[in-house]
Amino acid sequence: MNPQSIIDRYRKEIYRLGWRVQYKSRVTHKREVPIISESFSVTDFTAQSDSQLFTRQLINSLPSDIEKTILYELYINDRTEAQVARQLQMSQQAVSKWKRKALQYLSQTANL
Repeated sequence: MNPQSIIDRYRKEIYRLGWRVQYKSRVTHKREVPIISESFSVTDFTAQSDSQLFTRQLINSLPSDIEKTILYELYINDRTEAQVARQLQMSQQAVSKWKRKALQYLSQTANL
């Protein structure tokens, strides 16, 4: 083997290793949840109850009963999409679509 082919082979291997390290770093970074200092602070009862009342008012402003039920179960009762899907006898994908539609509606009405 000539020296240039050995150098090229090692250069390609180093490039592959570098690419794998960058890929692994990106995947790990996407999975990490940033620590927010507010999440560890103690909230008072009035602020928490006001937030929950506001959330309930928003949910009740939705036009569809199924949207209300899905958001209520997800955000007030703190259930997962899979649990809500089983309760409503629909697929998890359908629950996700209804949730996305309802949140989009709330976002549009809040921006008026």
